[in-house]
Amino acid sequence: MSKLTGLGARLHTGETSIDFIGKRRRWYAFSGLLIIASILSLSLQGLHLGIEFKGGASFIVKKSGVSIEDARSVLSQSSIPGESIVQLVGTDKVRIQTGALTNAESSSLKTALAQKFSVDEQSIDTQIIGPSWGKEITRKAIYGLIGFIIVVLLYLAMAFEPKMALSAIIAVIHDVFITVGIYSIVGFDVTPATVIGFLTILGYSLYDTVVVFDKIRENTKSITATSKMTFTQAVNLGVNQTIIRSANTSIIALLPVASILFVGAGLLGAGTLKDLSLALFIGLAAGTYSSIFIAPPILATLREKEPAMAALAKRVNSRGSTTVTSAAALSGTAPTTSSDVKRGPRNQPKRKGRK
Repeated sequence: MSKLTGLGARLHTGETSIDFIGKRRRWYAFSGLLIIASILSLSLQGLHLGIEFKGGASFIVKKSGVSIEDARSVLSQSSIPGESIVQLVGTDKVRIQTGALTNAESSSLKTALAQKFSVDEQSIDTQIIGPSWGKEITRKAIYGLIGFIIVVLLYLAMAFEPKMALSAIIAVIHDVFITVGIYSIVGFDVTPATVIGFLTILGYSLYDTVVVFDKIRENTKSITATSKMTFTQAVNLGVNQTIIRSANTSIIALLPVASILFVGAGLLGAGTLKDLSLALFIGLAAGTYSSIFIAPPILATLREKEPAMAALAKRVNSRGSTTVTSAAALSGTAPTTSSDVKRGPRNQPKRKGRK
C-alpha cells in the first residue's frame, strides 16, 4: 500500500493538526459580529419583500434601448399611488413594480407603457398580486421553515444524540439568520424563489454538519474507555479529518451556483434565477463555515460539561501535555505518554554474552 501524501492525508492521520476547537472564541466573535449587523439591518430597514409577499403589480417591457428614465416618466404622468420601483433587467428589459392597483389603473399604466416604448400591449408581461395572497404565501413559508426544523431535530436526535441535534440546529439557524441579514443589508428582494433557496441551504448545511458529526461519533465511540484524548481533542481530530472533504464538496457546489448567478442572472437577466441562486450562494458559503467553525465547537462545549467527560479530561491532562492526538492514538497504536515516546534502545534488556 502506497504511503499517503498531501495535506489531506496528514490532517486525517493527525500528523498535522489545526486547532479549530481551541480557537472557538474567534469563530464565535466573527459570527457574533455578523449576527449583530444582521439584527441592526433588520431592525432599521427590514427586508425588501417582493410583490408576491406584499401584493402589487409588475410590468416587464422588452425592447432594445429601453431606459429607466423613460419608465419613470410614464409613472410620473400616470399618477400611480404609492412607491414604485424601476429596474433594468439585462440589456433589453425594464421592470416596473408598483403597489396594489385597481383594474382601471393597471390597464391605464399598461397602455401608457406600450405607447411610450412603441410596443404592443400584449407583449408587456403583467403580474397582479393581491395582498391577501401575499400574506398566505408568507404564512406557508414560515410554517414550512418551522416544520423543517422540527423534523430535522427529531431525526438527528434519533440518528445521533440530542446534543448533536441541538448543535446542528443552532448552526442551521445561524446560517439562515446570516443569509437573511445579508439580504437585508444589500437590499435584495425576497421572493418565493428566495424562500426555496433558504430551504435548500438548510438541507445542504445539515448534510455537511452530519458528515463532520459522523466522524466525531466514530472518534468518540469508546473514548472514556481508552482515555487516549479528551472529548475536545477527539472533536478537533474529526474536524481535521473532514475539512478537506467539506472544502471540496463546497467548491463543487458553489461553482454551478455561481455560474447560474453571474451568467443566468447577470448576463441573461433572468430574475427568478437571481433570487434562487443568490440565496444558494450565500447559504452554501455560510453552511460550510458553520459545519466546521460553529457546530463542532458548540458540541464540544456541551459535552465537556458532562461529569464523565470532565473526569476524562482530568485523566488525560494528568498524563502530561505530550498526549498524542491522532487517529493512531484512538486505535491504540500510538504512544500516549512521554515515557512511551522516550522509550528507546537504552531501555531494552541487555543481551547476555556467550560463556
